[in-house]
Amino acid sequence: MKQVIALNVNDDIYEVLVAPNHTLLEVLRDKLGLTGTKRGCDLGACGSCSVLVDGEAYLSCLLPAVEAVGKEIVTIEGLGEGGDLHPLQQSFVEVGGLQCGFCTPGMIITAKAILDEEPDATEESIKKKMAGNLCRCTGYKKIIEAVESASEKMGGKR
Repeated sequence: MKQVIALNVNDDIYEVLVAPNHTLLEVLRDKLGLTGTKRGCDLGACGSCSVLVDGEAYLSCLLPAVEAVGKEIVTIEGLGEGGDLHPLQQSFVEVGGLQCGFCTPGMIITAKAILDEEPDATEESIKKKMAGNLCRCTGYKKIIEAVESASEKMGGKR
C-alpha cells in the first residue's frame, strides 16, 4: 500500500507518495527530478547511485525510501553552496578526474564521506574506501588525485 512520506533532501522537505518497494534512487530521480544521482546497476555493485544519508555514503538503489524518513539526505545537487562548486567538484574538474561523468556524482559523494571522516586520508585509504565505486573510462589515477587535491582545499594537512 502506498503512503506519503517526508524526505529531507538537500535541506528541502519533500512529501512524496511511495510504495514500500520504492528505492531512494527511484524517488530522487523519478519523483523529485534529482537526476545527478545515477542509475547504474540497480544491484549495489557500481556506486553510481551513492548519496549521503546522515553524512554516510549509501547506495540509494538498495535503500528503501521509507527507511530514509527522518534522515538528512544529500545528493550531488546539494553539495555546492550559492552556485559555487564544492571543493571536491572543483577538484574533479581541475585535475581531470572525470571522463564521461556518469560515475562522477557517486565518486564525489563517496569522497565527501571519506574526507569528512578522515580529512587527511592517505592514497591507500582513499583507494580502499572508494573500491565500491566503479568507473569504465579512467584508470582511477586522476580520481584519486582529485580527492587528494580536494583534501588540501578543505583543510587537510597532506
